[in-house]
Parts: sequence; structure tokens; C-alpha cells
Amino acid sequence: MTAMTVGLQVALLVISLLLILLILLHKGRGGGMSDMFGGGITSSLGSSGVAERNLTRLTIVLGIVWGLIIVTLALLIQTTGSW
Repeated sequence: MTAMTVGLQVALLVISLLLILLILLHKGRGGGMSDMFGGGITSSLGSSGVAERNLTRLTIVLGIVWGLIIVTLALLIQTTGSW
């Protein structure tokens, strides 16, 4: 394995763990799995604060970076022929 492949795999692991954490930090919107485990108290859907918007933006950016790393790793592994 090349150093780039190993570096991308480590970055993929770290970003995957961060994505799990960030997704779990989002507040529930009601009517789904979050109500099943968290109770039935729902807030109004339009009142998302600055922290929630920033959390959403960070989650989206990390999701895009995660996808780009997956594609890059697939291309690297395909061209080098090693896993």
C-alpha cells in the first residue's frame, strides 16, 4: 500500500466517526425514530438556531469530503491493483 492510500484510509476512518457523532447530535424533527426513543415532545420545525444550521452545514461538508475520499480510494485501488 502506498502512503497516500493509508493516509486516505485513516482520514476516512476519522471522518466516518465524526459523521456518526454529528448525525447523532442533530435534534429530532419528530414523527420518526427520534420520537420512538426520545419522547414525544416536538418543537416547531421552523425554529432552527444558528448552532443547528452550522451543525447541518458541517455535516454536509463532511459527507461530501467522505464521498470524495471513497471515490479517490476506489480509483487508487483500481489503478494500483492492491488492497
